[in-house]
Amino acid sequence: MLRLPVFMDHHSTTPVDPRVVEAMLPYFTEKFGNAGSVNHPFGWEARDAVDAARATIAAAIGAGEKEIVFTSGATESDNLAIRGVAERPRRRGDHLVTVTTEHKAVLDPIARLGRRGYDVTLVSVKQRGADDAGIVDVDQIAAAIRDDTALVSVMLANNEIGAIAPIAEIGAICRQRGVPFHCDATQAVGKLPVDVDALNVDLMSFSAHKFYGPKGVGALYVRRRTPSVRLDPQITGGGQEGGLRGGTLNVSSIVGFAKAIEISLAEMGDEQARLRAMRDRLHAEIFERVADVSLNGPALALTHLRLAGNLNVTFAGVDGEALMMSIKDLAVSSGAACTSANPEPSHVLQALGLSVDEARSSLRFGLGRFNTDDEIAFAVDAVAVAVDKLRRLSGL
Repeated sequence: MLRLPVFMDHHSTTPVDPRVVEAMLPYFTEKFGNAGSVNHPFGWEARDAVDAARATIAAAIGAGEKEIVFTSGATESDNLAIRGVAERPRRRGDHLVTVTTEHKAVLDPIARLGRRGYDVTLVSVKQRGADDAGIVDVDQIAAAIRDDTALVSVMLANNEIGAIAPIAEIGAICRQRGVPFHCDATQAVGKLPVDVDALNVDLMSFSAHKFYGPKGVGALYVRRRTPSVRLDPQITGGGQEGGLRGGTLNVSSIVGFAKAIEISLAEMGDEQARLRAMRDRLHAEIFERVADVSLNGPALALTHLRLAGNLNVTFAGVDGEALMMSIKDLAVSSGAACTSANPEPSHVLQALGLSVDEARSSLRFGLGRFNTDDEIAFAVDAVAVAVDKLRRLSGL
């Protein structure tokens, strides 16, 4: 039975899996201790839960337990990684390298550093029309690195177009050149196999609410093995997380974080195959029902270059905001959730070569664990009817 409204905005967030909620519940009432309270059983119990969760999360990405720093989410993790490296008195230099299609959680702190006198290089991506549109060229990253480069930051999977970057190759170049490498893996963890050693990353950000865990908790992987990375903390007071992130640990959410990543790993193969099949059906039927539609990002057939649940399309001559208002029972987006209050069109789509008008005419569909075939049929029909109506109203 179809239940409205239908949620297809899983790149913005995901519903918490009931199994995750069940794991979290005792830590709100029965096991409510502060993990920093080392003098009584309530604190010991909370500390043991955090230690167990840390071990689970570390193992899920091939890290050591001491290499996981808990934060409030990926935005804080990105800031801790970028500013933590750039603001250390002892660093290679004041040059930073990133990519034009990064999330604002990376671009904004780097831009802020740029206003303080740091030198920033923004590397472009493959343009629209190419099968690998949205993918960064490894050679361009290599060419951008200088003797004074303090940090390179490249995301693993793009939050708007689902493009999967060649992180292992980029990381190998950074390792060879002795440059710390940060990767925002927020959209990838829980959806793709992620191993920090195989990817050659030194710092990696991710967040629980992107894979059916709670909001408000994330992590930063900080390499402690050779080559180790040192950071300046951004939040101090209390000395938690090895002195890198002060503040009382969110025990219930950390437990949920671990349970969510455990479930995602166990079910990843079947889940991603199902999402890819539903995504391909959504794409095929929209393109069959609606004229003048174009795909943004890598070709769907190149499955190694695109997230399984991602579809981003441009509807020529139709304003994306007006289209979303016309399909109120279908939750999709016109860009990143974190920038939805910003009236500017998607910087990611413009970086691919789309015009402002084309970027404003685009929608992002993000399919997830609990979507059904009936919801795909509903989405196709709702979009087709709304586009036809809006084009007729505008005389197209």
